[in-house]
Amino acid sequence: MLIDEIEIVLKGGTGAPGKVSFGKMEGSGPDGGNGGDGGDLYVRAISDLKALNQFSKQSTKAADNGLPGAQRQKDGKQGNDLTVNLPVGTTLVDHATGQELELDEVGKTILLCKGGIGGLGNYELRSARNTTPKKAQGGRPGEERQFLAILKYIADFGLMGLPNSGKSSLLNELTSATAEVGNYPFTTLEPNLGMVEGKARLDSPTSRPRRIIADIPGLIEGASHGRGLGVRFLKHIEKVKLLLHCIAVDSEDIKKDYQIVRRELKEFGRGLTEKEEIILLTKSDLVEKIQVQKQIRILKKLNKNVYPVSIYDWESLEALKKRLL
Repeated sequence: MLIDEIEIVLKGGTGAPGKVSFGKMEGSGPDGGNGGDGGDLYVRAISDLKALNQFSKQSTKAADNGLPGAQRQKDGKQGNDLTVNLPVGTTLVDHATGQELELDEVGKTILLCKGGIGGLGNYELRSARNTTPKKAQGGRPGEERQFLAILKYIADFGLMGLPNSGKSSLLNELTSATAEVGNYPFTTLEPNLGMVEGKARLDSPTSRPRRIIADIPGLIEGASHGRGLGVRFLKHIEKVKLLLHCIAVDSEDIKKDYQIVRRELKEFGRGLTEKEEIILLTKSDLVEKIQVQKQIRILKKLNKNVYPVSIYDWESLEALKKRLL
């Protein structure tokens, strides 16, 4: 199961205490070393979209603590830093401040929690007034921050539409994805990603145009207020550049189907209705051509960009690929 929203706690390592120690020779002074600093905690964006699943059983991640100081002025070792891998497209919302941090490209790394400073040993604490200090400093705790981690797919295109509008089948044909397909509502219980590839250019045979498509689970009326699969998946199309609105050609009221989804986008807000959209009139093989043309005329009054497509019609798939690439 894909986790795309979860509460997490991230911590820097705790600084270790300093050492109270005196040399073994008679008259020897203090020789306790300093405690090591705690490790820092970083987050890094990776391409594995299921990386948030690591928090399903343990919601806290912490860098290593420092090691205590030792006698003979030996300082404790600093704790190891920790880098936590999160899916690209993750937004971290800090509960305390409301600050939002975006991991918007693979490899992006952010220092989130500084490790605590180690305490001074009694060798460092000696002074003219106190030549034999019998105490050492304790280490300080590292930074601790609580976040809501929200994954929003960074895809070029978002396939959306009512349940059973043919989105998953289309994704499988356009890309190498293997989304589950079935003739019942909510076949897609979590978003799927696929990559559509074009032909290599003559001037660069090793370079192919590539675009990522996200298949968003079917919307129903009231989805923006939590009905059906609710708003859990609407956030995944916030970042796409183009909406691919799938409507089945055999719909009894194709205008109504279109308006239901558009209304949910408007209710959800966040600029979704302002994104560029094309309509994919899916399953065009199921009805006569005259019916396809009738449905196209209805839809073109709502959006001039209408593409009839069928997974059994190679030419329609190639025409769509050309448009996307």
